[in-house]
Amino acid sequence: MTSPVPVSLIETDLDAIADLTGAVAVFVPENGALDATARRVNRLTRGAVKRAIASERFEKLETGKALSLAFPLNLSADALHIVKLPRRPQVSEARKAGATLGKALTKTGLTALCGNLRRADEVALGIMLRAYAFDDHKTGDKDDTPSVTLMVNDPKGLEGGLEVQTAVAEGVFFTRDLTNDPANVLTTSEFAARLEGLEALGVEVEVLEEKELEKLGMRTLLSVGQGSDSPSKVVVMQWKGGKKADKPFALVGKGVVFDTGGISLKPAAGMEDMTMDMGGAGVVSGVMKTLAARKAKANVVGLVGLVENMPSGNATRPGDVVASMKGDTVEIINTDAEGRLVLADVLWYAQERFEPVGCINLATLTGAIIIGLGHENAGVFSNNDALANAFLKAAGAEEEGAWRMPMGKAYDEMLKSRIADMKNVGGRPAGSITAAQFLQRFVKPETPWIHLDIAGVASVKSETAFAPKGATGWGVRALNRLIADNFEE
Repeated sequence: MTSPVPVSLIETDLDAIADLTGAVAVFVPENGALDATARRVNRLTRGAVKRAIASERFEKLETGKALSLAFPLNLSADALHIVKLPRRPQVSEARKAGATLGKALTKTGLTALCGNLRRADEVALGIMLRAYAFDDHKTGDKDDTPSVTLMVNDPKGLEGGLEVQTAVAEGVFFTRDLTNDPANVLTTSEFAARLEGLEALGVEVEVLEEKELEKLGMRTLLSVGQGSDSPSKVVVMQWKGGKKADKPFALVGKGVVFDTGGISLKPAAGMEDMTMDMGGAGVVSGVMKTLAARKAKANVVGLVGLVENMPSGNATRPGDVVASMKGDTVEIINTDAEGRLVLADVLWYAQERFEPVGCINLATLTGAIIIGLGHENAGVFSNNDALANAFLKAAGAEEEGAWRMPMGKAYDEMLKSRIADMKNVGGRPAGSITAAQFLQRFVKPETPWIHLDIAGVASVKSETAFAPKGATGWGVRALNRLIADNFEE
């Protein structure tokens, strides 16, 4: 598994700067005013810093970006990064600066001369997030893990903030690794085993096997995985950091480790991307890891339904009717609309067992949401304005794109079945909305609920500000902030 680059803190020592190895970064505001560390670097390099910031290139540079000088004069460092950043940057600016340094990070490491820079811990988070690389399945010598050091005026005062940011990065990396792993490695059993590893952090983990799921009546979930040799499972993760008497907040994730579409087989082109169809379960897992790593003072339960959707002689057929744990029956029109069948049972189970104060489910659910929102925003569907607004605020603060989508009874007409209580699809029009309407039928009216369709943001084909191409870990930061701001003591 991938771990964030280690970040350490040392006290500012101007005399030590000349002997620092690897890369060195200094931070300079738009007006070019140098702090003590930048002045020291400028003197050592005989004015190179001032010449650089007087250039047209620095003038045109975006906030958070850097000019880089190779093998700077009178420094042992092999590179000097001059980063444009205000002394009191916004969170987004500090993280962007960190991401710039994280992308440029090499095995020789980095020392960032932060001095009294505000939000140095956010710079560290940006470095950690962007320095991620998934190379578990590449052969040959692996590069040594580089180290990152922040030279600051008050290391003690920054320790707590850095610990929290490291916990966030660990959760994001856990999600990315799960989402990036191929399906022959991340089977349902392997996924469950990795989640059991969270017990080391204090998470209570319980794995429900097929016999127990059958007894519970989770036939919609089991119908998805019955064509696969991999056993279907539900994993329940409980973090009990709040008051004992407080009901938990619930997170529910779709964990289809590979989706062929079943009997309604997908086209061959692009099917290899369906290793990421467990992205919702990956985000839930990452959030649980972050909450435990930072010892969140909240009660949160994460539930993930782990299945594989394969065609076989035992697979569910279009036209089959299955009963949910709730008792409603579903006519399967398209076996490629399987995620909602998994979520239906797990959502109902979460409410029946835990009576949560609120519930958010996540799923790479529909291609329709990509048509509507592209790869910039997840679709947000909710029965509760207060919870939806709180989540959108958290997502906005973390710069994780999210957009609220409409719901309404009129869309239910599209789910009517001739032979069962409902169909699992409503046709091409409003495909992401009818999927949300389907899920809402398994949400109790008294439960504040959000459905997040993350099909467009869980894994992308080009790099983002904080991740290389591939799995993004979208949602871990936003959900962690939602819980911190609204559900902690």
